[in-house]
Amino acid sequence: MTRVYAISLGAIALAVAASLLLVLRTGEGAAQEPDPGRIAEGRALYEANCAACHGANLQGQPFWQRRDPNTARLPAPPHDASGHTWHHPDAVLFRIVREGTEAVVGNGYESDMPGFGDVLTDDEIRAVLDYIRSTWPERERAYQAQVTAANP
Repeated sequence: MTRVYAISLGAIALAVAASLLLVLRTGEGAAQEPDPGRIAEGRALYEANCAACHGANLQGQPFWQRRDPNTARLPAPPHDASGHTWHHPDAVLFRIVREGTEAVVGNGYESDMPGFGDVLTDDEIRAVLDYIRSTWPERERAYQAQVTAANP
């Protein structure tokens, strides 16, 4: 009975791994690419509201993983594939942009990332996120789509 159970678990694990590989290789299950006009709108909004801190090429600030010794705050992270933005579900990214990092993280966390809810409409925030997402390689987009599906 134990051997049958182990074989069954192995078969399930193999099926899950094969499915994940298919998603990562084909992009199946990834969010559909928004139209080019929406991406252009998101890019313009990003350039006007985000690039000053996160970089014109989404590269973030230098040493973004190290706290500033004067403020104890983390510099602005990159939004390209080298950063961690794609690790977060859409709902979290949307809230961070709309409300600011401090409001989302809570527990006294301090950040220089303000909320843009008074500056950008919800649709404009989504356009910015669509632009950022459009710059990621397919592997990161597929991963982020899975994270979003699991955490709506």
